[in-house]
This record gives sequence, structure tokens and C-alpha cells, in this order.
Amino acid sequence: MATDDTSLRQGFLADEAATLQLGARLAAVLHGGLQLQLHGDLGAGKTTVTRGLIQQLGHRGRVKSPTYTLVESYPLPALTVHHFDLYRFSDPDEWHDAGFGDYFSASSLCIVEWPEKAGSCLPAPDITLELSVCNDGRNYRLHAHSETGNQCLSRLTTLSAAS
Repeated sequence: MATDDTSLRQGFLADEAATLQLGARLAAVLHGGLQLQLHGDLGAGKTTVTRGLIQQLGHRGRVKSPTYTLVESYPLPALTVHHFDLYRFSDPDEWHDAGFGDYFSASSLCIVEWPEKAGSCLPAPDITLELSVCNDGRNYRLHAHSETGNQCLSRLTTLSAAS
């Protein structure tokens, strides 16, 4: 998909509460069958955004980084969220060896931290979120890579304008 003004959203997150709120806003527009890839250095806020999203979707327990388990799944009323953290991958073939491709379905939302560690084994994302530390906060960039991803970002803009 070509980059244009409708496929890109960006902004500044002043603190953890704002980062959680971005996740909650994403929860309102994402649905099953989508893949969200998260990019950013250690400590950039990837898991915090994911926590806000999963909690907004109705999960009441702890949302933890799957750094050691590689994936945490959250069966929720509307869909199942699979949160991957590929930081510890040393070879992209680990993606296939673990059978992670089976997690992607129309009834699941897949959120992938460190997607570059899976190389070309990972399906193309619908949306990428890039986070970077900036002073005491975070800069973010959301970019749609599919028509469905673009529709989600359009709904996000509409929701943001209404609040």
C-alpha cells in the first residue's frame, strides 16, 4: 500500500497513562483477523500499549510481556488476542518450528513485538506501531499496510475527533 496521509497517524504520548490510552483507543477499532506489529527499542512502551488494548477488550487479569513464553493468549468475549514477543528469537525459522502461524485466524487479533526477528516468515501486518522515547514521553507512528488497516486508522481518527 502506498504511503499517504490516510494511512499514517502520529503523535506524542506524555506518560504511561497516555500510552495505555492509545492501546484502549486501538481496542475500539481493531478486530479479529488483523495483525498489529510493534516496533521500538527496549522500554519504548510496546507492552504498555498492548496492556491498555487487552484490558480495554475486557481482560481483568495481569497482562505481562511474553518475553520468555514467546506468546500469551487472551481468550476474550469478542475475540482471542495473541501477544507475541520475538525478542529472544535467534533464527527466523523458530517461527515455523513453534507453529505460530496457526495462531492467525479470522477470530484472533495478533500483536507482535520484535517482528523483524521472524524475518519473512511472519505474514504482512495490517498496521505497524513505531514507538520511540522522547524526553519523558514517547513519540508514536501508526501506519496502515492493508485496506483493512487503513479502515481501522480512519475509525481511530473519527473516534479521536469525537473525544
